[in-house]
Amino acid sequence: MAILSSLRRRSAVTSAAAVVGAAAIGVCLAVSSASAGTLSGSLYRDPSSAVIRWVAANPGDSRAAVIRDKIASQPQARWFANFNPSTVQSEVSGFIGAANAAQQIPVLAVYEITNRDCGGASAGGAPDLNQYQTWVSNFARGLGNQTVIIILETDSLALTTCLSSGELNARNQAISTATRTIKSGNPNAKVYLDGGHSTWNSAGETANRLRAAGVQYADGFFTNVSNFNSTSNEANFGRNVISSLNGMGISGKRQVIDTSRNGGASGDWCGDDNTDRRIGPYPTTNTGDSNIDAYLWVKPPGEADGCRFTAGSFQPDLAFSLANGAPNPPTTAPPTTAPPTTAPPTTAPPTTAPPTTAPPTTAPPTTPPPTGNGCSASVAVNQWNGGFTASVTVTAGSASINGWTVTITLPGGSAITGVWSAQASGASGTVRFTNVGYNGQVGAGQSTNFGFQGTGTGPAAAICASA
Repeated sequence: MAILSSLRRRSAVTSAAAVVGAAAIGVCLAVSSASAGTLSGSLYRDPSSAVIRWVAANPGDSRAAVIRDKIASQPQARWFANFNPSTVQSEVSGFIGAANAAQQIPVLAVYEITNRDCGGASAGGAPDLNQYQTWVSNFARGLGNQTVIIILETDSLALTTCLSSGELNARNQAISTATRTIKSGNPNAKVYLDGGHSTWNSAGETANRLRAAGVQYADGFFTNVSNFNSTSNEANFGRNVISSLNGMGISGKRQVIDTSRNGGASGDWCGDDNTDRRIGPYPTTNTGDSNIDAYLWVKPPGEADGCRFTAGSFQPDLAFSLANGAPNPPTTAPPTTAPPTTAPPTTAPPTTAPPTTAPPTTAPPTTPPPTGNGCSASVAVNQWNGGFTASVTVTAGSASINGWTVTITLPGGSAITGVWSAQASGASGTVRFTNVGYNGQVGAGQSTNFGFQGTGTGPAAAICASA
């Protein structure tokens, strides 16, 4: 993820190759079971991370003890950044299985969106969005059924300068579909979308972008990945984003903050050359802030940004510089820089007032599936003042179907502005939606989804016919 301008926070991260048999290192962080957010429990420390492998291979290095105790001992995200649709399910399943066996929460950073990094140093991703959805579907099949944290597509919403309006709409649709695919694969997955950071886009603009990309189906948003902004600044920014989302009728969303390198000066963007950086608050789900689910190390400390060293490569000098002089990790207490638990943000939504319009992400179809070779459709609408998004579930009957058409009648004055995972005929009145290539075949009793966004009032019903 290389910088394109000085306004960006940048760094590049690539997925670490799995290495079996790496030595167990250092002190494990014990996390209190109390948490102000929706997550509770200890985070998973990947035993095959690049820093652990380096410490195991260099026990006599003068930098090893500091790197071991303050970085290698900590849970960090595993990045999935290679386009490998045939093997990603098994890779995810192996990682999740190890975390489940340890009874810890794994953090997975998905970095696979088409045209990622706008062609910068971390360019790549899926060749097109249809293949992206195939990759995401395979990824979701490996997630198991226990709690996992998904950091979905860093920079995908904050960095869009290279996209045309059509490409931006397609990206938003792809991320919304990916969120729901992951949630369908593992209902206990906590999915967070890209919120940029506090010195990039405004909170209002960030909220608009999150809404367009389907944050209503996610658990919230992440900020500060690979950046150096202080935790307090990010928390303030996050409160403003949440307030803006509340004003759109999207409530109950929370933030996670990357604190892997924000314990020192902010300064210029590149961590490869700056010795004023330090690791920030240690990873934990016990943040003491009702708006913040976790402090995470999404960008692994010591991995290069791509200006002096190869992007994503582990550099012990960088790791030592970040860790040297930083506080030792806590063993039983949350980070000392956590916001006070007795001073909740003034803009936080009431925790006892659930959203009145957001549809449940696991809502079943409102009508039973047909008994023959046909299909049924149900629609769930998230309405806000002046607009809506609609998620439509298509369910096959007792026999599989190969192609479907869903007919929806919009209220007067309403119009469709964007569609994902379907093709639409018309934009107002009675609109017919037909499947796209990857979701036309639906097994007996199985379901698939599509959705759309519009102005005005959302529809109340949907009618399905099989091809």
